[in-house]
Amino acid sequence: MLDQLRMRFPDLQFVAGSRFCWSPATNEIIYDADRQDETAMWSLLHETGHALLEHQSYLADFELLRIEMAAWQRARQLAADLDITINENHIQDCLDTYRDWLYKRSICPTCSTKALQQNDYAHYRCFNCHTVWKVTPSRFCRAYRATKHVTPVPHPLFTLTHEVI
Repeated sequence: MLDQLRMRFPDLQFVAGSRFCWSPATNEIIYDADRQDETAMWSLLHETGHALLEHQSYLADFELLRIEMAAWQRARQLAADLDITINENHIQDCLDTYRDWLYKRSICPTCSTKALQQNDYAHYRCFNCHTVWKVTPSRFCRAYRATKHVTPVPHPLFTLTHEVI
């Protein structure tokens, strides 16, 4: 299959390495030449999908999940062209690793409420207790959080009142 991909996409560089990945910096698809199983084949198609879609980088954590989904969709198309079937459970298992990563990053370290990444793409802010935290930019690291507590500021559109009836 590697030879077929090289012939179909002569502008892409396929380089033997220790794992499967797409490097936009070097414009290389790195593959584990020691692996010949079907999951290795699917991984190579997936990384080729990244290359063909010209994926570079991402800012928001959620954007990484979208990029991965797009690469798997392109891998499915490549596989169909090569008369290969990628196991859908394998794709979902791979995507689950990113979903789990995103979920863990979004958990408030103070109150465990789920939050959204802020517009600076570096911090999360809890809607419940207003804790702000920053997570490591690496998607390969455990979701460590550096926190700072922010005093809640009342929002002008939402105020809580306590009425005694």
